[in-house]
Amino acid sequence: MTATAPTATPADRGGRRFAAARRVADAVLFEGYVLYPYRASAAKNRMRWQFGVLVPPAWAPAQGEHSLQRTEILMEPRGAATLSLELRFLHAQRRTVQQARDDGTFTDVAELRLPDRVLVPWDEGTEERVELRVAVPELTQKEIVLPFRRPAREEIEPVLDDRGRTVGRLVRRTEEAEGVVRLHAEEPEGPYRVLKLTAVVENTSPWTPDGPGATREEALPRSLVAAHLLLGLNPGTFLSMTDPPEWARTAVAACANLHTWPVLAGEDGGADVVLSSPIILEDHPAIAPESAGAMYDATEIDEILALRTAALTEEEKREARGTDPRAAAVVDLADTLPPEVLERLHGAVRSLRGATAGAAPEEPPPDTLFTPGQPWWDPAAAAVPGPARVLVGGTPVGPGSRVLLRPGLRRTDAQDLFLQGRAARVEEVLHDVDGGVHLAVTVEGDPGADIRREQGRFLYFQPDEVTALEEA
Repeated sequence: MTATAPTATPADRGGRRFAAARRVADAVLFEGYVLYPYRASAAKNRMRWQFGVLVPPAWAPAQGEHSLQRTEILMEPRGAATLSLELRFLHAQRRTVQQARDDGTFTDVAELRLPDRVLVPWDEGTEERVELRVAVPELTQKEIVLPFRRPAREEIEPVLDDRGRTVGRLVRRTEEAEGVVRLHAEEPEGPYRVLKLTAVVENTSPWTPDGPGATREEALPRSLVAAHLLLGLNPGTFLSMTDPPEWARTAVAACANLHTWPVLAGEDGGADVVLSSPIILEDHPAIAPESAGAMYDATEIDEILALRTAALTEEEKREARGTDPRAAAVVDLADTLPPEVLERLHGAVRSLRGATAGAAPEEPPPDTLFTPGQPWWDPAAAAVPGPARVLVGGTPVGPGSRVLLRPGLRRTDAQDLFLQGRAARVEEVLHDVDGGVHLAVTVEGDPGADIRREQGRFLYFQPDEVTALEEA
């Protein structure tokens, strides 16, 4: 479904501008949709949908959830530029299972057992889109408001046995959901002309909880689940929020993003498309080419999930197939995955192959992997000669120096963030072929520091992510 406003025309859904970004956006849309072991009866699948859920405003304050998300990002439009927007979210629909009776009526049941699957009640998610295209000058003149509505509906699907007889039916009920997208742009202070784009997505559903005993399960069918934005600028570019040019850092720091984070997602490293996601990503995220298909499990590790799914009992697989069509696809994928495809999931490293001392590693084809028995890449062997000490805030830092760890926004590794403010000792200063400097450190108080030194397995930070401490 496509919503339009008087000042906007529907965006080209089939266009190529968002093609590369949609592959990552699909992973965001279904992140944690159904978790291993892919059965509705599993405890982890009874608390559904944690990412990007915009609940009705009457539900949000009392439950600590939110009804809106705001994206702010800088852009540099050129000429008669236009902004394309695509809001994507899941709309929960409640599926109940009914069994046929001899008198031709149907009754609700907890499960309906078939030879190949076990059907159970479940909340499915249907993908929804709201699209628009608007001239950038309009955004600077007034706020563009685009309301949208998804009506309530009911669908019935008959369930047939292997002889073609009706043994039951699935009843899917979808509640009404309403929302609005608000857009405007303004020119912040700075040495160069840029525009700060603000895009707000808000759930405006008028539903109110029926008394103090209302639950989250009642709010979910009226919610925008896994809500995220795709933004495209033509012609023009967006600025990175994690690694902006020096002249734009003040303006970037003034941007306020609520419950979402925008990253560059243009094709081939382009900056003309942004994915604003409720999951923290880095600029230009991509799906690993080794992945054989979606696993839908949050923070999925394809190899482990494929092996464990294939090891489920036949009864467990029947229930998984009856839980959701996507769960059934995962089971079928795990059962039919060829050995050579499974091997591709093990030990794939793309950027470090062929590394030799003083030379840049060659980039092999995407499907070229390390073979068992080859030695692991040695980072020291691929480092190029360089000064043994570097300046950090005007202080020379080298092996033996003490530093305070200050991981920056470029790093999205949670383990690095846990080390914020910890003291560490520099073990080595490494220089890569691109001119970058990396400090190999061990954290003070780490009982495994001696083992790290012995094995050469250090933590790595860049000079702008540490503060020099006075030498003892």
